[in-house]
Amino acid sequence: MLRSKRTSKVKIAEAGAASSSNFLFNTIAPIYGLFYEMQKKRYGAVIDSASGVLDLASYDTVLDVGCGTGALCAVLAEKGLSVTGVDPAAKMIASAKRHPESKEINYIHGSALEKLPFEDNSFDISIASYVAHGMGKAERKSLYAEMARVTRSKVVIYDYNQNRALLTSLIEWLERGDYFRFIRDTTNEMESCMSEMKMCFSDVKVIDVDTRASWYICTPN
Repeated sequence: MLRSKRTSKVKIAEAGAASSSNFLFNTIAPIYGLFYEMQKKRYGAVIDSASGVLDLASYDTVLDVGCGTGALCAVLAEKGLSVTGVDPAAKMIASAKRHPESKEINYIHGSALEKLPFEDNSFDISIASYVAHGMGKAERKSLYAEMARVTRSKVVIYDYNQNRALLTSLIEWLERGDYFRFIRDTTNEMESCMSEMKMCFSDVKVIDVDTRASWYICTPN
């Protein structure tokens, strides 16, 4: 009974954190929108620089988990992929749909912390850009597991690496996210995120794509 109560408290806390996060991102969606073109330029440069290791343009379908205002989706669509973007913040999705490029992109309001509305192995590639570090450890496990479920070839977690910056550390501390644990434990979490008996990914390859950011390229089981 004690274990059950503890589990219930954890689930309630996680639900509250997710609700708070959605409120935050709904609130700041208009501000994110101001950086849309800048984000597109940066994403394009990163994708091109990493193409020698993983050429996203060689695939057909991609899912952007936590797509925000759609900058990464737009770049992927421009490279010829069939793109689906999903985000739990309705105002982020609304902002993404206002861009001209959205006509070629399928945007869905939803969360990877719940079951995504897709069959197993629906996409060649799935990407989560700067999503994982803001989640708690249990939420990250759910994210990895769900992305592994819907992906045939590669899951890309695009996020911070272990090279910390004072300003980034200060901002993440103020946001009360899980940034510090994330950059310390990332690779091991991805390799054994579901349980000791069943892993989400059979392989995790890390490439640095910026001074303080990496692609964690994961192969689903």
